[in-house]
Amino acid sequence: MRDDIHRSAVLALHWQVNVIEPQGVFGPLLAEPVLRSGVVKRAADFHRFMRSIGVPVYFTRFVVPEDEGQLVRNTAFMEMVGAQQERFRPDGPGAELITEMREFADPQHVVDNQKLSGLAGNHLPDLLAARGIDTVHLTGVATNLTVEQTARHATDLGLTVRPVSDCTAAADEDVHGASLANLDLTTRGLVTSADVRHALG
Repeated sequence: MRDDIHRSAVLALHWQVNVIEPQGVFGPLLAEPVLRSGVVKRAADFHRFMRSIGVPVYFTRFVVPEDEGQLVRNTAFMEMVGAQQERFRPDGPGAELITEMREFADPQHVVDNQKLSGLAGNHLPDLLAARGIDTVHLTGVATNLTVEQTARHATDLGLTVRPVSDCTAAADEDVHGASLANLDLTTRGLVTSADVRHALG
């Protein structure tokens, strides 16, 4: 890794109550495996480190405004979200970032959308381009959903993508592992938080 910290950013994907916490929409599926993995603490420590060396951390939130925004019900996943959209309102408790991440979230670096990719249907690509960012480190839940979708999108935009493998998690370890294997092939390659600390710190 020879990344320039001045041209790097972290995309912190879906670290929100609806995804991580037991009371969230996806809590029954994700809360227990996320807790068991210890990913929240590792990701929080990673976000803290990256901010300490001047690398911006952009958080994405999946929300559904009352007019549904850019939500398109063209998959089973989006149909399910549409059916529970009241729980995804931007000002609702489910849309909030989890407590462990809030201290790292500059309000100007929290971006909402109604797409699985954190780079779709919002101004985040423009924010990155305006800062001259060409390399993104991805953290988030779930590995096989928003992380993988965002990674593929980012590479198509011409960005160098580095998924931070120990700062992601999925509902099932086999699914998580398979998704990481896909990401290792379709991005610049997997890194761990320790790898990044060593390279940039």
